[in-house]
Amino acid sequence: MQPTPAVADAVLLGGGGAGTAVLHHLALHLLRQPQRRPLRVVVVDPVDRLAERPADRTWCSWLLRGSRAEAELEPAVHRWWPRVEVVAPDGAAARLDLAPLRYAMVRGEDYYDHVAGLVARAGDRGALQLEHLPQTALAVREDATGTRVVLPGGELPARAVLDSRPAPPARPGASTLVQHFLGQRVRGRDGSVDPDRAVLMDFSVPQPEVGLAFGYCLPSDAATALVEHTAFVPEPLDGAEQAAALAAYLPRAMGTTTTRELLVEHVETGAIPMTDALFPQRPPAPPGLRRSRVVRLGTAGGAVRPSTGYAFTAMQRAARALAGQLAAGVPGDRLEVPRPYPRRHAWMDALVLRALLDGPRHGGLDGPDFFVRLFARNPPQRVLRFLDGLTSPAEELALMATSPRAPMLRAAALDAARRLRGPRGPRGPR
Repeated sequence: MQPTPAVADAVLLGGGGAGTAVLHHLALHLLRQPQRRPLRVVVVDPVDRLAERPADRTWCSWLLRGSRAEAELEPAVHRWWPRVEVVAPDGAAARLDLAPLRYAMVRGEDYYDHVAGLVARAGDRGALQLEHLPQTALAVREDATGTRVVLPGGELPARAVLDSRPAPPARPGASTLVQHFLGQRVRGRDGSVDPDRAVLMDFSVPQPEVGLAFGYCLPSDAATALVEHTAFVPEPLDGAEQAAALAAYLPRAMGTTTTRELLVEHVETGAIPMTDALFPQRPPAPPGLRRSRVVRLGTAGGAVRPSTGYAFTAMQRAARALAGQLAAGVPGDRLEVPRPYPRRHAWMDALVLRALLDGPRHGGLDGPDFFVRLFARNPPQRVLRFLDGLTSPAEELALMATSPRAPMLRAAALDAARRLRGPRGPRGPR
């Protein structure tokens, strides 16, 4: 008979961005406030990112200078920019001074390396015992006796489970787009790129019939940049279609006339759901329990901003809140995680999605014009704070006042009518 495994203080199901953020903030907390016994954390994921440190993704965000968040992330930041550009469909560029914010680019390999170092230091001090199981969890079982993660080789008991695996919403969305992106880290001739020119959104690329598309370019140095093509569309783009769109944008972004001069060093692609569906931060409690001991993180926990696809700041907030509670031994059913975004933002995001799906031909939003107007008629700090869910109601009223009035009023009326009728399934393109 095999011995019963020791109970883990926390099990992370998934070691991607959301899981790594928890390890980041937990290690920071334990280094500041050592424990009387090591905290046992187990990561269940086929890939050990802290050991392999793959170049699998890039995160971008804006951080307040001198803030705690900036200090915690700074060692992993590849590049900072105090200004960014937004380019209108006609090619007119607006350069936005973000002070007191700075725009940051964090590469996956750098973040994993930084967190691995913090985790090792916490382990050396006897504060953290981190284990990695290169497996895929089959299920999570909960009852009055405890919580167990079901693995191919047995069960792992845990006081808390933090689950960042994909999960269906508790309620389907009425309006849904997909943010489909394809990016390449490319090297051109030296001096072809201005390392201080970060292009946040370039709407001069060809636009889809429904939704919007933009390019962006984040330079590493005078020869290298991450260049991406992103589209908010009802369905993911065909791979060849998006590759062609990126290839058409690359020469302009990299200051050349042909892609033959460019060396591709890294490729990343993905599809992020942009939906007003409901993603609760906990699954339903099983019979006999008041509350589940499972906390959902990342996309599964609603960290993705429906109207833009941004998630990094919300993931960091959740991880920071969980770190102190886990270190204090708070059991899973009592863990408290801040809402990713205020409730009122869910309604505003739903209106934007509905209006984007209708498009200007049917009385909805012209996507590029909508975002260009927001940045042109508001301080950029206000727009970015809104995207992070940090604005006040007064700031939100100011943003709404600068949005195209007719499309948004129409979307609000249609949304109100839908709510009175009750849900009738998700909306796609007309």
